[in-house]
Amino acid sequence: MNRSLATSSLWILAATVVLVLALAPFDPMISQRAQGLPVTIVAFNKRITDFGTFAWMIYGSGTLVILAYVVHRVSRNETLTGKTRTAWRLPLYFFVTTGATTTLVHLIKLIVGRARPELFAEYGAYSLTPFAYDDLYSSFPSGHSAAVGAFFGAFSMLVPRLRPLFLLGALTIGLSRIIVGAHYPSDVAAGLLLGLWTAIATAFVFARRDWLFRFDARGWPLPKSMLPRP
Repeated sequence: MNRSLATSSLWILAATVVLVLALAPFDPMISQRAQGLPVTIVAFNKRITDFGTFAWMIYGSGTLVILAYVVHRVSRNETLTGKTRTAWRLPLYFFVTTGATTTLVHLIKLIVGRARPELFAEYGAYSLTPFAYDDLYSSFPSGHSAAVGAFFGAFSMLVPRLRPLFLLGALTIGLSRIIVGAHYPSDVAAGLLLGLWTAIATAFVFARRDWLFRFDARGWPLPKSMLPRP
């Protein structure tokens, strides 16, 4: 494994553990207060929360990959071929990132089996039912948060200058999951960081193939447009 990837993975894992442990004791209180916010705030978050679904990200990027790849294969113009090569690798990056994230999320959900906030009255905030095969026991980690963590994480890797803006977008959708009563804060923190890690790890894979990214002197993947040609 690339040393930079190993280091960043350890940092993200450490941040996930620290945040989950720090937030977990306050999960019930924050969840209840968030759901008790004014109706207009809750309604707004209900409108934006489903932006963080895997389906449209995977199907959308997958469709773009196929279309761009077909154009690339049929093109005989050298300039156009170079552009279409980049064009199909871009949605491929999003497709691989979101696809890997959803696989990891569903695996962890199944193993952990945490009851969602709607079951708080019956089971409390810390009830675990592994391998329940029931959506009511799939609170940890938040799938929507992981999806936007991966989606905006991918954008932050591609356009580093706008990274704070993309991370703010992911955080906004993540917080909406708490406000609408779908997840606890620790679920959201874990989901966001998992999605971010997947976006980073996929960028490393692409950089090794010289696709979209190239390693800088420190071994970190940066967009090829930001680095001089080797």
